[in-house]
Amino acid sequence: MQLEFFDVPSPCVGICQSDEKGYCLGCMRTRDERQHWINLTSDDKQKVIKRCIQRKKRKDGQLKAKEKDTPQEIPQPSLFDPPSKKIVENKDDLDFGDFEL
Repeated sequence: MQLEFFDVPSPCVGICQSDEKGYCLGCMRTRDERQHWINLTSDDKQKVIKRCIQRKKRKDGQLKAKEKDTPQEIPQPSLFDPPSKKIVENKDDLDFGDFEL
């Protein structure tokens, strides 16, 4: 335990909505942690902040894992879009043997 000269500030960022697990979307605190923040000691506040950081890392890791699992959708071209033309970079590689003259 450290000697504290200043009070630990609240991690609130003003986004006060809860996710499906009950954590605040802004600071990742539980409802009880938000309500009892004023009554917590500086040591307990630091512990809450460390837990919030861990929760945020876990949530970000889960989102990245979900992004890897879901295949990227290729947008379907519109019928109103002009047809795409393939650009041939090296004209020496063209083979016209299949074409009839």
